[in-house]
Parts: sequence; structure tokens; C-alpha cells
Amino acid sequence: MVILEDNILDIQGFAALMLEGMPFEPTDQQIKLAAALARFCSAYTPQDSVFILNGYAGTGKTSVMGALVRTLRQVGIPTVLMASTGRAAKVFANFTGMPACTIHRKIYGSPTMGPDGRLQARLCPNPHVNTVFIVDEASMIGEESETSANSLLDDLVMYVYSGINCRLILLGDTAQLPPVGSLTSPAMEPLRLKDMGLRVTRAVMTRTVRQKERSGILYNATWLRRAMLASPLPEPVLTESPFPDISIAHPEELEDTLRRSFAQYGEEQTIIITRSNRRAVDFNLALRRIVYDREEVLAKGERLVLAKNNYFWTRENRDIDFLANGETAVVEEVYATEKRDDVLFADVRLYLPDLGASVEAKLNLESLTSETAGLPREIAQKVLDRALYDAGVQNGSLTAQKKVLRADPYHNALQVKYAYAVTCHKAQGGQWASVFVDMGYIPPEAYGTLDFYRWLYTAVTRATSHLTFINPGLTVR
Repeated sequence: MVILEDNILDIQGFAALMLEGMPFEPTDQQIKLAAALARFCSAYTPQDSVFILNGYAGTGKTSVMGALVRTLRQVGIPTVLMASTGRAAKVFANFTGMPACTIHRKIYGSPTMGPDGRLQARLCPNPHVNTVFIVDEASMIGEESETSANSLLDDLVMYVYSGINCRLILLGDTAQLPPVGSLTSPAMEPLRLKDMGLRVTRAVMTRTVRQKERSGILYNATWLRRAMLASPLPEPVLTESPFPDISIAHPEELEDTLRRSFAQYGEEQTIIITRSNRRAVDFNLALRRIVYDREEVLAKGERLVLAKNNYFWTRENRDIDFLANGETAVVEEVYATEKRDDVLFADVRLYLPDLGASVEAKLNLESLTSETAGLPREIAQKVLDRALYDAGVQNGSLTAQKKVLRADPYHNALQVKYAYAVTCHKAQGGQWASVFVDMGYIPPEAYGTLDFYRWLYTAVTRATSHLTFINPGLTVR
């Protein structure tokens, strides 16, 4: 893979171009990182190589990667930018100035029927040559995939390295929450990638950029990240003073504080992050009633977040391959609602701001207020049984049942949540100008766990302009 001419001066020149593209004076860590990335993108590096960059909040990781992408483009080297979620891909595209998409949308093609009757993704061939693939928020990539028989990490590596002279750079932050169901982030683990036959180069960015040191958001994030390294874990502390971008809100003040945030930053740039689906449901219902004066289950202008990947409603849409878990949507029209077997559905048109496109679909509204991440199992089973009964194949062959389920719009209805308050896992990969972190009803014994530290660090680092802690039970300085 000849990206740069095979001599050391060109590698140094590439690194220099990167550093010139930085928006501020680079730190010594960033200078060393630029040199390492320049070498990785040169003929010196074996083709079965992967670069892991673990960059903590405020260390300038996004600035370095933006400079790398622009420099690769400047010297004529193709790049493909991906991220774990649609919102993360949009953030990645914004700071690099290049298009970015989700991993799923890039590596998977036309779906096939899975053993459970649902559509599953098919891995595409990689047509790219001499291309650098860069994946942001790689710490969110798990060992399981709801759309493939293999893990998403396995499929990603298989896709990239099936191309001609292609390489992979994985960006992440291991201080954040790991993927659901995992204790670690496998895509950021050198041993996991070595077991896949890859040569691993790893860099860790720890030094906060000087220009960001006055940020209370980054001050709190850095304190939490450093505290995670201590043994035993110290009692967590929040710092409000003297930072103007940090606030404390008590429950009786929350409505007024939220309205001020809506006025200053916009409703779409304000989010509440909480610990559980139950708390998210409570906040969403309260916000809809008190702030938006909505009594109906679903209204025009409603902001939603998808709770499960779905291929059904984009089968004939050339612009959208599928609808991704974690993608945000706004209800443009509610055409009709219908109750079947006490399960409520709605026919709607959704606008997808991360994609800039609209799609018509049926929603299963029971997922809106469920205490699970998606649709409760008993309701999903009820919908499945009704689809098989209506088609008269409840006792038929597995092939006949699969055919019915593949075509049934109720079985394939979108699972969605209200998007005003979300769990931290749903927020991961996204950024909002104003973030409210719900600290209520957290048991004191949770404060001494690494899981709590990771949760709080992840929630804190979703904010770009202002961070508000709701009812903190921690020490506040």
C-alpha cells in the first residue's frame, strides 16, 4: 500500500502537513501521534495492520483526526469514515468536513431472512483500493450484532481487509461505557485484534489541550477519568465553581431551567441523560405533559429515537438502506392509529435529520413507554402470533411462517422511544450543546463502582456547551 513515497522525508512532510492543519498549537503528544499516523499510512507498515487510538475527552483527538483526513485528501489518498451510530457519524462528518456513515450502512447490503423470521444483514464485498478506513466511537463496537450471525467487530475487520491494500484506524475512549453486555470495549483491545491476525499499533492521548482547560465540562470529565485509575476508587466529586458552563438544578427548578436551555440552545440540542429506561420514561412523559402540553401518545413534531435496526420500511427507498438503532427521527405526519390485541400502532411519516431524508412507516407505540430497551418480549410474541394466525400458518412449516413474518407490517413495525430523555447507552456517540444529567435515585453504594464512574464520564462528555446536574447526591464543590 504505497500512500507516501518510500522515504523518511515524505513521512515527516506528511506529519508536518497534519500539524499545520491543526486549529491550535499542537501538544507534544499530538506531534508524536501525527508522526505515528504518518508512518502507519506509509509503505513501511504491513498491510495486515490496524491502528488503535484511545483519546480521552479534551485531548484534541477530533482535531488530530480531522487534520489526518484533510491531509490524506490533500495527497490523494481515499478515506472512508464510519461511526457506531447515525448521530456519531454526523458528529464525525462535521469535524472532518467529509461524509461519514454508520458501520452497518457501509458494510452490509441487502438483508436476508434470519432463523427468527426477521431480516438480517448480508456482508458486502469491499470495492475499495488503497483506502484508509477510520471508525469513530469504536469503543461502542460489541461482540454481538442484531443484524448478523457474526459480531460487528468480526464483520468490520473482514470487510476492510478483504479490500486491496486497505487499512483500519479505530478511534475510541475506553473511559466511556463499554458496549451493552460487555465489561470491556473489544475493538479497543489489542489482544482481541491480534487474535484476528492483525498487527496492532496503539496510541493513548491523555493530555488535555491547553485551550480547553477553562471548560468545566472537561474539568469534571478529566477528574473522573483520572479517578478511575485510583485504587480504591475515591468518592466521586462534582465541581461547579468557578465554571460558567456547569449548573446544578433541583427538581422544583427543572422546568424553568429546561425552558431556558430550549431558548438558548434549541430543543433539538437539549437532552436529559438518565440511568435507566424507567427513569427515561418518567422524564419523557413529564416533559411531554408539562413542557409540550401533549396528552396524546404521539403528536406531529414528536422527537423519537429508534430502538432497533429495521430493514422493512426502506426496502424500496434508494436513499436509505435501513433504519438504525439509535437514529433520531421527527414525526412529520401521523396518518392513523390502530389497536390490535391491545397493542397500539401508528402509521406515520418520519424525518431523519442525520440522513436528511423522510420515510413512511408503521410504529409499534408500546415501545415508547416500556421499561426495556425496546419492545417487551411478551408484546413482540403477541404481535408475531397474530401475524401467523391471520395468515393461517400458526401450525405451518417454518418456511411458510418466515415468509409471512417477512411481509407482515405489524411484525416489522418500528420500535421507538421518545427522545427528550434517554439512557446513557442511547446517548453514547452523540453530542448536544446542553446536557442534563439525572443524578436522582442513585443508591449511594453505586458511587464506589467503576460502572458508575464510566456512566457519569460518558454522560458528562456528551455536552459541548453547558452541563447541568439534576439533583446530585454527590459532593459538589
